[in-house]
Amino acid sequence: PAGSMNRRQLESLAAAGAFDSLEPNRAKVLANADTLLAEADRSSRERASDQVGLFGGDDHAEQGLRLVDAEPWSRMDQMSKEREVFGFYFAAHPVEQFRHVASSNGARTYTSLMAGGAGDGRTGAVMAAMVENVQKRKTRKGKDFVMADFSDSTGNFSASCFEESLVGNFVKWARESACVLLNVELDSPSPDEPPRVTVRGARPLAEVTASARMLLKLEIDRVEAVQELALLLRPGTSGAGEIIATLNLDGGRKQLVRLGRDFALDGEFVEQLANVDGLTIGEFKAKRGPERMQRAA
Repeated sequence: PAGSMNRRQLESLAAAGAFDSLEPNRAKVLANADTLLAEADRSSRERASDQVGLFGGDDHAEQGLRLVDAEPWSRMDQMSKEREVFGFYFAAHPVEQFRHVASSNGARTYTSLMAGGAGDGRTGAVMAAMVENVQKRKTRKGKDFVMADFSDSTGNFSASCFEESLVGNFVKWARESACVLLNVELDSPSPDEPPRVTVRGARPLAEVTASARMLLKLEIDRVEAVQELALLLRPGTSGAGEIIATLNLDGGRKQLVRLGRDFALDGEFVEQLANVDGLTIGEFKAKRGPERMQRAA
């Protein structure tokens, strides 16, 4: 019926893509919202009063609406509108457009890291996330730091960053809803609590390349885990990634072994390893320098 939809409802539906099959330019739908609502009301009143068109019955051709043009939203703007209206993304999370470069730099998802825990002490990790919100604060000594809210395709999380050189950047990234590559430290106060996340370094993903040389350290408790690892090492692919394993042998003995330096390592591969029973991921990061180690025969 006439008046059954208001402008706000129309804009919400357009932002969610409800009219994409009729007009894929969502910005254009919003720019012509008043015209479209007026036309919908006119048509509804005509049907209710049994009026017919000037040139005949119900099958006469409708005059085309003259709609003003509008610059289409960018992919980021479109996703931002979805989040603004409904609180989540209908399309892929913005970080997904950087999935390859993030993964090649060792980034793992929030859910994967939380499921694995932080183990004993503090461990480093790489994450790719969008900066949602930032609160600027001061330490007891008067130094600036930030508490920030992030999200990736698997969930939302908060983290602190005490690197003063990054405070201004994080404020700017929050305004832009920027997607960033994070070097983080995970610290779990107890086995019953999820690890706390502290940001040690960050760069916009748009500036990151896929050329990182990764180092993966593992701890292996079962012979079967070695066999499963071999199956996952992607035969036929090569790269510059290095894998070092600590083998827990009978009698409490440990053997440190370099499995190789030419593996194709990325975050997706490491997340597969997290599901292997008897295999623990100790560290996964960009390589710094060579280590003297026995090479596996």
